[in-house]
Amino acid sequence: MTTTNASAARAVFQKIAGNIARVMQGQSSATRKLLAALASGGHVLLEDFPGTGKTTLAKALARSIDARFKRVQFTPDLLPSDILGVSIFNQKEQQFFFHEGPIFTNILLADEINRASPRTQSALLEAMGEGQVSVDGERRNLADLFFVVATQNPVEFRGTYPLPEAQMDRFAMQFTLGYVTPADEVAVLSAQASQHPLDELKGCVTLAEVITLKRAVQGIRISEELKRYVVDLVGGTRAATGVQLGASPRASLALMKAAQALALFDGLDFVTPEQIQELAVSVIAHRLVMEPQARFSGLTALGVVEDVVKKIKVPA
Repeated sequence: MTTTNASAARAVFQKIAGNIARVMQGQSSATRKLLAALASGGHVLLEDFPGTGKTTLAKALARSIDARFKRVQFTPDLLPSDILGVSIFNQKEQQFFFHEGPIFTNILLADEINRASPRTQSALLEAMGEGQVSVDGERRNLADLFFVVATQNPVEFRGTYPLPEAQMDRFAMQFTLGYVTPADEVAVLSAQASQHPLDELKGCVTLAEVITLKRAVQGIRISEELKRYVVDLVGGTRAATGVQLGASPRASLALMKAAQALALFDGLDFVTPEQIQELAVSVIAHRLVMEPQARFSGLTALGVVEDVVKKIKVPA
């Protein structure tokens, strides 16, 4: 990868991050992770309390890119066909025509994903894992840029269905936004005194530029030592106390690719241990299945990953 290509790709990241910052106050870390997932070809699950800006962040990203955007509000009565599409018989022409569902887009916001039944949630599995869907026995490929941002609230349990482990493993990252500082919250109030900043947000990069950014990430070097470090971090969760099911090799791939994206954002043409450590919890923790007795004793997946990061020796 040439220096010119890397600089152009980095400029795309900076444009999107700057555009999102006009709407999202004090969320530079979350924006950085979101764009790392986008650039590395992964998907994101935002889990946080109501009103912290999960949906707004997804909308700000979509409006920053001149690409197709669809939103699906997940509800208990939502069907797989409501996401994938359906074939409708045309009596005039005496044949079926396929009407595409909202999954045929570039950026898909799956709002409150845990409100839909497991059957409907599973409609996303093939799309997120393989970039394609199978409808009526026919395979249909999705766009080159297909990015899912799903949201869920951790405090609501009535009318919700926990995401199965296979679904969780399809998300490259899960992270929270958290509450902003009082100063940033005051800035939010000022910004929305008359209208929402989203109303004035315009696209700042094209779809082609984002695809160029994704290709540039693939050119970032990562040494064999750091690849082994990634594998050791993920493998460390499989033998950790209180963990019933550790992270899969898909977690290793996601961590490596996301770290490559961060290295590009940081102006480097190679990955450093710091980028891997920054992403480890967000990439690995949500994939772990904890033993029941461990959960009752207060042990969390997040704590397990943090402990593994502290224990595994960093390559010199």
